[in-house]
Amino acid sequence: MEFEDLVVDEKNVLPPQKRTNDESLTTILCCVCGINIQPNPSYRCIPCLRLEHDIASEIPKEVTIYFCRGCGRYLEPPALWVAAELESKELLSLCLKRLRGLDKVRLVNARFEYTEPHSRRLKLEVKVEKALNEEVSLEQTFQVDYMVANQFCSDCHRVEAKDFWKASVQIRQKVDHKRTYYYLEQLMLKSSVTKLATDLKEVSGGLDMFFYSERDAKKVVNFISSSVVCKHNQSKKLISHDIKSNIYNYKFSFCVEIAPVCKDSAVCLSKTMARNLGGMSRVCIVQRVTKHILLIDPKSAQTAEVNALAYYKNPFFDMITSKHLTKFVVMSLEEADVKYFAGQGHISHKHTVADVWVQRESDIGTQKQIFCTTHLGNILHEGDIVMGYDFQNLNVNNDEVDKLDERDMPDVLLVKKYYGNKALRNRRRKWKLRSLKNDDKNSVNRDYIDFLDDLEEDPVLRKNVNVYRKDEGMPSDSVVDDDDDLDPEAPTISVQEMLDELEDLSAPGLAQQPLDGDDEDAADAEDDDDELEWQDALEDPDSPLPS
Repeated sequence: MEFEDLVVDEKNVLPPQKRTNDESLTTILCCVCGINIQPNPSYRCIPCLRLEHDIASEIPKEVTIYFCRGCGRYLEPPALWVAAELESKELLSLCLKRLRGLDKVRLVNARFEYTEPHSRRLKLEVKVEKALNEEVSLEQTFQVDYMVANQFCSDCHRVEAKDFWKASVQIRQKVDHKRTYYYLEQLMLKSSVTKLATDLKEVSGGLDMFFYSERDAKKVVNFISSSVVCKHNQSKKLISHDIKSNIYNYKFSFCVEIAPVCKDSAVCLSKTMARNLGGMSRVCIVQRVTKHILLIDPKSAQTAEVNALAYYKNPFFDMITSKHLTKFVVMSLEEADVKYFAGQGHISHKHTVADVWVQRESDIGTQKQIFCTTHLGNILHEGDIVMGYDFQNLNVNNDEVDKLDERDMPDVLLVKKYYGNKALRNRRRKWKLRSLKNDDKNSVNRDYIDFLDDLEEDPVLRKNVNVYRKDEGMPSDSVVDDDDDLDPEAPTISVQEMLDELEDLSAPGLAQQPLDGDDEDAADAEDDDDELEWQDALEDPDSPLPS
């Protein structure tokens, strides 16, 4: 410990420049040891004051703080865990709060001294000041050593316990494909909502997420509802009940069901739905599935967005999925003369309606050609290969199709242009995506490859997904030279859109900043209002569709 200069009241000491020569040479004897000193109100020298007054005697010089290795937080007694980096303001504040006796002195300064990160020690230099009387005050600088001890927080104890959870969210989609699920997975990784979960389990048809609080489960359910078209149900199970204190312990389960509609699928709308969407054709193509289902009419390039409320009032299902796409060769095409009418919905200016003669790839060399109308006239040329549905050779099982007039059912429905072999396109990719379970999805998974193709072909879908640069596995020159099967117009992702490989944020963690009680009550009230609005909209079939 070191004592600095004695501080006295400025009213009793003249500034040096205003003192006379006699005043500057005046000295007195210390009343304790008798040495010559400058006059001061205490009549004592600094060493004597040090022996008589130790202003830091009641402040401990060694303190123990607790650190959780599971979540990287420090304990702020009695039960609060705070996230703080080494030598940060948060950690400095925590260390000062652990010092007893600081309330009896005035803190002047405090700073960390360097220690090795693995030493489990923290050194803090503290400077304090205390008034001995009305005219004299002392400043003292000393060092406090903090020993960092390990202690698991209660949250990490719960995570480590097997099969522990307070609430669960079951995400399901009753379809034979997973492209919408892969899109939702990327949204969850980008927003880091998976850090709220204590455990993740991939199951057939979806994903199970487990949480240690109902509030965190509701956050994830609300995020999913705002990302894709879905509906959810809630249930709870009584685990225990304290009769004396009237406390109930429940386990909550949320079931989120994603709409069974996929990109590039063909759907058949009901008459009511087609009329409410601006008089579009009943046979449409699903162009995109996000928080809205984007439909496009191939005969007029009319588009319509269907949100969750509108979908579940008049639901429609996949008439046929992308697994039944057939390759066709464009023989000839010309721009079609489309007649529009008053009150028609939005017309896409990115597409051009064209009359096309196509031929199955398996019928090349024959005279079997099929006429159809498509919205892909802006990207198709004679000789191009296009993917479409051959309804002449497909057996469609759909109730709305049975009610449809045969004249409204097309022979061929063209969906998208074929840019080349999928496996070769996948090998040429210089980018990759993250996964919830950190497992690399290979080319055997056709749904995942289709999802990667969707990201390349749809910039609107890609803007909500983090794409990472792939450093390893670059294609060799021989592979690039042998890509005659690839279309030179095949879309790609530019390097500017790719991110560098960073620290993996997809691993499940713990929430460190929970909502306040008032915010939680407000969120619950808002959820109740949404459920009432949902029920009223579904019970009244004559009500107008929400915007």
